[in-house]
Amino acid sequence: MEVQLNTLYVVTRGATLRRDHLTIRVVVEKQTRLVVPIHQLEGVALFGRVHVTADVLHLCAEHGVAVSFLEESGRLLSRVDAPGSGNVLLRRTQFRWADLPERRANVSRAVVAGKVQNARNLLLRAAREAPDEDDRQTLQSAAERLADTVRALADVHDADVARGHEGDAARVYFGAFSAMVRQNREAFRLMQRSRRPPLDAVNALLSFLYALLLQDCVAAAAAAGLDPSVGFLHTDRPGRPGLVLDLMEEFRPLAADRLALALVNRQQVKPGGDVYLRRPGE
Repeated sequence: MEVQLNTLYVVTRGATLRRDHLTIRVVVEKQTRLVVPIHQLEGVALFGRVHVTADVLHLCAEHGVAVSFLEESGRLLSRVDAPGSGNVLLRRTQFRWADLPERRANVSRAVVAGKVQNARNLLLRAAREAPDEDDRQTLQSAAERLADTVRALADVHDADVARGHEGDAARVYFGAFSAMVRQNREAFRLMQRSRRPPLDAVNALLSFLYALLLQDCVAAAAAAGLDPSVGFLHTDRPGRPGLVLDLMEEFRPLAADRLALALVNRQQVKPGGDVYLRRPGE
């Protein structure tokens, strides 16, 4: 259990969240492991078999703190929010823009450009730090190809074409991903991006981190009064939060991929699945 970026993450099986005046106590086996004042939180994320009392839900609702329930794998199951005022005018504008090809193309192009540029920056940084010349060449070559994609996006005026550029860039990026892994490369080699289910350790780690990012983007969209389901780059599909997936794209390389690489390269995540989180000062 840990507080990161004003979100309380609880992953310990059997943990219970209880209210103590204006604080939340995390209790494991009848012992209090963590106490967090409600005013320090913007969200609570509960993974797997974690219990929360009605008093805690009431406290969170009073202070606008959303509570997310996720599977242990990180898949979002449900979310409890306080009633919001909403903004029907903003949502109507969102719906109209999503139906206008020019507006949809403009937003999609910006989303893809931001994602590709951030992925390129991650590759360039890894190339500068790479001790192996072959890895450095692989990363620099991939970064140059992503730069070509960013330039090509300037002339894109169709959302489907933007999606095509995004797919091409993703293949280049993930094709060079393993060159950024410096520890236990054979165990954490990424052959290709796979989901539902992830087929190797790196894909599993990325999917878990993307799930955390998704629930934060759901909160951001809801707080802004937008409809999480109506996106631009991602087309409408029942049960899919299209706008949230759009918002996530730009932040995947920075908030998830970079963290995954840091956990692997610092050996905080082991090939066998063990996790070691260093404490401050270690």
